[in-house]
Amino acid sequence: MFYYVYVLQSEKDKKFYVGYTSNLKERIKKYNAGGVKSTQNRRPLKLIYFEGCLNIDDALRREKYLKTTYGKRYIKKRLKNYLIDIF
Repeated sequence: MFYYVYVLQSEKDKKFYVGYTSNLKERIKKYNAGGVKSTQNRRPLKLIYFEGCLNIDDALRREKYLKTTYGKRYIKKRLKNYLIDIF
């Protein structure tokens, strides 16, 4: 099964949320419907980045990395040329 590691951005407060799932489309729908408690008050959320992983272990490892200081820097550096208004 294929897994996705993703970064969402709150359009309300511009903060990021990092997670992983096997069904990216359904997971984003659930976030924006208010079905995820941790981001319920930060809606609407938009997908700004995702990566594909071949298994759940790789996805978990990547998610943990993207939540570190170095991972946050990586995302900002990776996206700075494409999404200027997020910073």
